[in-house]
Amino acid sequence: MAITDLVRVYVPATVPMLAALRQSGQLGDSAAEAHAVTPALREWYAEGDEEELEYVAFTRAAQGALRLLRHDPSAPRRRVVVSADVPASALVREDTELGSSSVRLPAPIRLTEVASIHLDGADAAEAVAAAADVVEEALAGDPDAQFTVDSAEDHELEWYAVSELDELT
Repeated sequence: MAITDLVRVYVPATVPMLAALRQSGQLGDSAAEAHAVTPALREWYAEGDEEELEYVAFTRAAQGALRLLRHDPSAPRRRVVVSADVPASALVREDTELGSSSVRLPAPIRLTEVASIHLDGADAAEAVAAAADVVEEALAGDPDAQFTVDSAEDHELEWYAVSELDELT
């Protein structure tokens, strides 16, 4: 497979999901929701360069991690985004809405596909916890909830090599 046949995807996750990735060699046990630079995203951000488009997809995956945290109160309050390179043919477009970065992968991400792992530092835990509590309200348009989510987004996720996975879980 040529390298051009691969697409970078950003998969929302949690610390317990990283532990499962380390143990099983795959992220999740079924299809994965992810974000990527899609044609709809390119069209919406016509002026954006590739790096800006990747950042938008990455940021949306980080927001997806907040949603996962909301539904898993026992998970440490740290957003996780797993960057992976998957075959372009494996992507299923989730939404054709202009600006959408949503894609679905028909199978779990394998550890061999992971390019890097991004995780909040401990200093973000309080802001991330507050954002996880109101992320659904923010997505529904509540301006106060959006302010709380934006406060979490002020924290940059830290970059880790795949070889550091053991230290993250």
